[in-house]
Amino acid sequence: MLTKLKQQRAFHLMLIPSVIIVFIYSYLPLYGMIIAFQDYNPGLGFKSHWVGMDNFEHVFRQPNFVRTIWNTMYMSVFKLIGGIVVPVIFALLLNEVARAALKRSIQTLVYVPNFLSWVIMAGIMIDILGSDGIVNSLFVFLGAEPISFLGSPSMFPWTMIVTDIWKGFGFGTVIYLAALTSIDPGLYEAALIDGAKRWKQTLYITLPLLMPTIILMTVLSLGNILNAGFDQIFNLYSPVVYETGDIIDTYVYRLGIQQAQYSVGAAVGFFKSIVSCILVVLSYILAYRVAGYRIF
Repeated sequence: MLTKLKQQRAFHLMLIPSVIIVFIYSYLPLYGMIIAFQDYNPGLGFKSHWVGMDNFEHVFRQPNFVRTIWNTMYMSVFKLIGGIVVPVIFALLLNEVARAALKRSIQTLVYVPNFLSWVIMAGIMIDILGSDGIVNSLFVFLGAEPISFLGSPSMFPWTMIVTDIWKGFGFGTVIYLAALTSIDPGLYEAALIDGAKRWKQTLYITLPLLMPTIILMTVLSLGNILNAGFDQIFNLYSPVVYETGDIIDTYVYRLGIQQAQYSVGAAVGFFKSIVSCILVVLSYILAYRVAGYRIF
């Protein structure tokens, strides 16, 4: 053990600044979660009256809380499925492009949205999908009725799902393209000699060899199942779509920041953190057992 540490001491020294930053900004603030068990008063600070589990009982009785959990799970699951299926299909199609320059250009083009924040993307989405946006203007020009993508409770969740997949599938495509390059070309040559066409080669060679990466990406995504995308939804939703668009993070924001119910908001955030921690642990256990993935 000591010999290994000596061999890797340079890597451990490089980690020290990151560990310090994480400790200051991620671990020290955990002490503030104590207000979830208090009737927090900013004037008294952490000496506020202790109420135990009362805040949690109050939250669990709220019908809005149950609704936000459903909305979060609903959007997260479909984002997870789309975030796996779409990049895999696109990577398989892009891998068939013969011209390297065209292939790199398309790869770069679909990867660009991943670097843009949702503050910028929200403005773009409003210009495209808003009531006076490009899409609805085209519908009106063609004589069709405009669709309220951002103002309809039934359309809003699917708008969030589709736009999130569109923004992030470029990153997944890069990962799967990298996995495709590791497949032995000799397997395709042997299959071609046996008379297998491209579809058969994809079905019986590419997908089975790509499956460990797909499984790994899916399992690692399970830890974020309660993160339905605060930045995205906060910048695009409105009170009209709270019924179907409100998620746990936006619910916590409104309770804790806008309504100054600090203790109740902290209780909701604490509940989400506990569940997310359990899901992260389970996802890494599954990743190790199913795909052989391990951090250390």
